[in-house]
Amino acid sequence: MEKLRVGGIIAYPTEYCYGLGCDPHNNVAIRSLLKIKHRHWQKGLILIAASVEQLYPYIDINKFNIDKTGPGWPGPITWVVPAAENVSHYLRGTHSGIAVRVSDHPLTNLLCRTIRGPIVSTSANPEGQAPALSANGVRRYFGDEVEYIVEGSLGGLKKPTPIYDLLSGQILRP
Repeated sequence: MEKLRVGGIIAYPTEYCYGLGCDPHNNVAIRSLLKIKHRHWQKGLILIAASVEQLYPYIDINKFNIDKTGPGWPGPITWVVPAAENVSHYLRGTHSGIAVRVSDHPLTNLLCRTIRGPIVSTSANPEGQAPALSANGVRRYFGDEVEYIVEGSLGGLKKPTPIYDLLSGQILRP
């Protein structure tokens, strides 16, 4: 996954659709991802990981209680959790928290294990368009702006993962 290490944008299958990702430490890569999606940085992005431990550098451990995530996690649920102080505003947007998911999708999980850390994740579509459900859909939307596509099966969800706020329990996206 050298493409990620050098600031490239990749695409990969997730639980619902293809995702776009990049290195969460590389603000230039994050800005490029936002640009090709036509997405405002204020919205923030999701970090996906293979394990909760991979997320520790990005979350405020003192306010994070994994017991609140319940039995469906790891899995297709995204949680907004208190962010660590050093987390880029490109990841958080205008929010104090950061959206995270420990994916149980086999390829996504393997990707994060291979690079030994989380990746930025957002649906593979220009803002306002339907998400790409195939590698060909990613190519149609983005052409060579996406430097590498991990081809594989989607996880079978019929809609995007729900998003919950860990502290309040509020449903942010059903």
